[in-house]
Amino acid sequence: MTEIPTAVLEAASKIKLVILDVDGVMTDGTLYYGNNGEELKGFNIQDGLGIKLLQKHGIQVGIITGRVSELLQRRANELSINLLIQGRDDKLIALDELLKSRQESLEEIAFMGDDLPDLSAISKVGLGIAVANACSTVAEVAKWQTLKAGGNGAVRELAEMLLTAQGKWARTVSSYQ
Repeated sequence: MTEIPTAVLEAASKIKLVILDVDGVMTDGTLYYGNNGEELKGFNIQDGLGIKLLQKHGIQVGIITGRVSELLQRRANELSINLLIQGRDDKLIALDELLKSRQESLEEIAFMGDDLPDLSAISKVGLGIAVANACSTVAEVAKWQTLKAGGNGAVRELAEMLLTAQGKWARTVSSYQ
């Protein structure tokens, strides 16, 4: 991992909830359609482990996405993600609604996105994150940008950075040795 700016590490040390966009963050943003109308998405297995590692260390993970997909519900279930809001382009309003039933402050939330619908949420949370291939406007507003592209390990990169900032990464690695 490359050197992370001190301000980013300080913000990351406070994070208790990570909210992810899906298309372009958890996937590479490509939509595949079969001849019978079925939709296919590819999810990165390392991102999945990154989510599990965050959860293991008490960092909740949620999803807010503009599209509605049964595939996403299945993936969220596999990863024990209970905070799932689909079909919402107004990501900041959806986040505000989610927070009404939660304890976290905006300072304790990280939001990872890639495109304009994510902009308002990224700019309001404690740690706004853009994936490597995010649109330039989102990248400029984000406090941190991953080296990996969406769907190619960006979520895992975020997990490692957060756990490092919170002093939990070395313990995580040693649990696998």
